Formats: sequence, C-alpha cells, structure tokens
Amino acid sequence: MTIEYYDSVWDAIEDRLRSELMARIVGRVKEWNITQKEAANRLGITQPRLNDLLSGRINKFSLDALVNLTGPAHFHLELEIEDEKEVAA
Repeated sequence: MTIEYYDSVWDAIEDRLRSELMARIVGRVKEWNITQKEAANRLGITQPRLNDLLSGRINKFSLDALVNLTGPAHFHLELEIEDEKEVAA
C-alpha cells in the first residue's frame, strides 16, 4: 500500500472529487448508448475532450471543468456542510 502525501487537505479532497465526478459522468455517457460525437455535443465539449474523459485522463480535467459537465449530464451536485452538534442530535 502506498501512502500519498498532499500539500493541503484541499488537494486530497479535490483528487477524490474529480475522480468521483469523472466516474459518474463516464457512466452517464455509457448509459446514453450514443456515439462519441453525439455525447460530446450533448455535454458541450469536443470529441477529443470526451475521449480524454472516457479514457480516464483525470489530470486533463480540473474540478471546475467536471462540475460544469454535471448539468449537461443531468446530475444535481450539492455541497453540504453540517454542524456536528446538529448531526449528533
């Protein structure tokens, strides 16, 4: 098992979020069962960009870029921050 070190907690969270978003968007594209050209048009990106997504080239996508694809992929994205006191009650 390899231990990974990050410069900040945000860097660690960002990697996980990008990975999860990418996996969900790829899954949605596969559900559509359409050509890459049609899927790229639906997402509002180029076909080579879609190919990067489908090939798992995560380093080519910022968190912002992936968040921007959630709308065209028909996902509702939500960030929730709760007070620990309220969660425990």
